[in-house]
Amino acid sequence: MADGTLNKLLDLVADGESTDIRRAALKVVGAVGAKDGKLVKTLLETLNDPEQELRIAAIEALGQLQADDALKPLEDLVRKGGAELEPAVHAASLLGARGANRMGKVMNEVSPHLRSRIAAVLAKSNTGNALVVTAHGLLDADAKVIEATARSLAMEIPAYTSQQRHALAKFLIESLGAKKIAPRSEAAMLRIVSALHEGKAEDLFWSRILPPHSNEVRAAALQALGQAEPGTEKRLQALLTCAGETDFQIVAPALMMLKKVPATAKNSKHWIKLLDARDVATRRFAVEKLQGVESAEVAKALTGQMRHPDRTLRDAALKSLLSFRAGQAAILDELLATQDHDRAWFLARSLAPAAKDLPTAQRTKAFAQACKHHDAEDRRAAPLFFFLREIDHAWSRDQIEAKAQELRKKKKYTEAIGYYRLLAQDPACGEETRFELAATGLKQSSHELAADSRNNDPPLHQFTRLLQNAAFDLIGHVNKAKWLDAEDLFYLGFHFAEQTHRAQEFGKQVLEIVVKRSPKSDVGKQAKRKLKSQALM
Repeated sequence: MADGTLNKLLDLVADGESTDIRRAALKVVGAVGAKDGKLVKTLLETLNDPEQELRIAAIEALGQLQADDALKPLEDLVRKGGAELEPAVHAASLLGARGANRMGKVMNEVSPHLRSRIAAVLAKSNTGNALVVTAHGLLDADAKVIEATARSLAMEIPAYTSQQRHALAKFLIESLGAKKIAPRSEAAMLRIVSALHEGKAEDLFWSRILPPHSNEVRAAALQALGQAEPGTEKRLQALLTCAGETDFQIVAPALMMLKKVPATAKNSKHWIKLLDARDVATRRFAVEKLQGVESAEVAKALTGQMRHPDRTLRDAALKSLLSFRAGQAAILDELLATQDHDRAWFLARSLAPAAKDLPTAQRTKAFAQACKHHDAEDRRAAPLFFFLREIDHAWSRDQIEAKAQELRKKKKYTEAIGYYRLLAQDPACGEETRFELAATGLKQSSHELAADSRNNDPPLHQFTRLLQNAAFDLIGHVNKAKWLDAEDLFYLGFHFAEQTHRAQEFGKQVLEIVVKRSPKSDVGKQAKRKLKSQALM
């Protein structure tokens, strides 16, 4: 610019007719002027002008001219904290490393409020050095300064050049390597590094997702990792540990990362740990991930979830267990071990439809437990017998019948009757079984001949029922039952001999068997007298 033109502009700056003219002149000299001594002097003098607009215009012009002599006055304006602070900081940042460093020094000496304003301006600087100076605000002791600095840097990152990004990332990574750094500062730095998408920072994030790092730092590290895959078993364990905690800021990002990680038989032992998480949603997530991992260890862990208060979790665990053999075996073990009658019924009804192919060894084990409960008059026997009938009715019937016959042959008639009654509960129970129940009942009868006693004796009622089936050869069965002694047969024949028609005929035939088997015994003689008294001889 020619000296004459510059002088005219300087005259307008100093003595223009209006504020608008003076401000326009300041913009022109700032845009096209050079670091002329007279020009710089005029601009510095304008910094003391009573008009705020002119002071700000002069600051902007000094920044454009990169006038080194303006650094000290600019610093003073920044320290005052007025409206001139932002343009003064920006002007100083245009002076290169010296200006940025001076602003960094000022930040360390002024109040937190002013530090936040300075950091916000420096974050928009076009120089890497200024960004580094700004980033020092992340190490501030004041939480508001840290947040303001982090917010300012994050907002401007998209506009940074590769060189600026690299300079900022280098400073942050080196700072994070320091031994002592406040958790709030560390978390803020991690968020900025993440926004810079620095590839070398992944290890840095992984190293901070576990204690003793604070929850704030861990949450920031997990969020920075985003959708990164664990890659190693050690990292997977760390991620699962985070997912099993209670802090939502830690749990949520961990679960998001784990969504894409498959659970396998090899790593299932780590996934199982999530089933102990306090948060129900985390447990449900683990149940879903373990679906398809068919191992006894997984089955045992899922069985434990069936005792959780949350019904949705219980149902999910049950559904998963029913889908594979080891799971079904685990439910069966739970059914056999439970002390709760209602729970036993729930497990029996749930397992029965899926256990049609239950191995014989497991069926036998379940039957033995059912018999143990039955012998102890424990109500838990009922759901077990129900379960066995549901999976194989014929097998269960044969097993119970064999058990009853075994006990009857051992002359354990009371116990045998209990198993025959189980068989008789089945509407499809055959007459052969009902005869066994009636005949075994005779062995336990008091044989009281009084009419009232006989009319209330269950075995006699059961024989009456059998007589109603004309196709059933009842007398033939009685004759073959050699284990029924003369006293049993006399009691049976005595009762029916007093009846009419077919029942009386049956009684006659029974008494005749007694006479035939024991003609000289007292009971045989009594049988003859009864036949005579009833006019059946």
